[in-house]
Amino acid sequence: MENVNSYLSIRNLNKYFGKFLALDDVSIDISPGEFVCFLGPSGCGKTTLLRCIAGLEVQSSGTIIQNSEIISDLPTSQRDFGIVFQSYALFPNLSCFHNIAYGLENLGWEKQDVTKRVDELLSLVGLSDHSAKYPSQLSGGEQQRIALARAIATSPNLLLLDEPLSALDAKVRVHLRQELKNFHRRLGLTTVMVTHDQEEALSIADRIFVMDSGKIMQSGTPEDIYANSSNPFVANFIGMTNFIEGQVLDEDSIKVDNQQIAINSHSYKKGTKVIIAARPEYVQLAEKNSSNTFVGRVVDVEFLGSFLRIHLETSIMPDQPLIADKPMIDNFSKSVAIGDNLNFTLSPNHLNVYECDN
Repeated sequence: MENVNSYLSIRNLNKYFGKFLALDDVSIDISPGEFVCFLGPSGCGKTTLLRCIAGLEVQSSGTIIQNSEIISDLPTSQRDFGIVFQSYALFPNLSCFHNIAYGLENLGWEKQDVTKRVDELLSLVGLSDHSAKYPSQLSGGEQQRIALARAIATSPNLLLLDEPLSALDAKVRVHLRQELKNFHRRLGLTTVMVTHDQEEALSIADRIFVMDSGKIMQSGTPEDIYANSSNPFVANFIGMTNFIEGQVLDEDSIKVDNQQIAINSHSYKKGTKVIIAARPEYVQLAEKNSSNTFVGRVVDVEFLGSFLRIHLETSIMPDQPLIADKPMIDNFSKSVAIGDNLNFTLSPNHLNVYECDN
């Protein structure tokens, strides 16, 4: 059943390309005015899901409901959305003004109304003085803004963004994602963005849908997905994570390399083989032995400005280095050197536990 508080509902959506299942029984609800991201690796189905919402792909089965209307079988032209593609798809032979005006003119708007609306949009995206320029005369960031203005020109109630920042260099991308966030706050449009960049999704979305192999692996706020990843795939894809193999001793302790790790809570039976996930920032250097304290030898150090990323060779992770992030808030000149032996602790409050697959 459709969620009555939902603006966009997708129910049991499947999409086959031949025998390949690209979307596997996807069901989601998106609230009015929400900014959500479909996040996942290449080939996970996120762009296919966006294209099904737009009617650019026809689902094999399932239902799409927008604003209480079933739109599953509607042609693209009859659906209420604006879209910005990865390539922006601006018309190279039209000026910025006429790129934005294109959809309005096709709808038969009066010339003076078109001019007024385009001028409003150029002002909104801060490009009023670029009206007569052509796409080739614009930077990547400026092209993205014109594409956004064109997408919302007809006042759609849904904005679809297909990796709109991926063609830009890193510094411009960081700047424009903040602009995109501010843009959304001003307009309040229900917005769905596809991205493979987890930092982008964490910084911009109200809610994230993490996808893999055509399925929704987890949905939630950026904070919840990061701190409480529901499985190792999500924990590994969202940020950086240390995975430590162990065996359950009881409800609040796990044996790792003949040592005991205290853990706040888990639901696994004694003897169950598990994986403990520990974010690098929750691996803390310790002055002396205490609960959950282990020893590691420094094999690499990365200076990353506000923190040091320390790679430790330790028996609790025999196959690869454990990574610890140390904030540089004091003792800035005190360095950690390769070959040093360091004590480190794992905070019981910030460890996630998953059952091993095998």
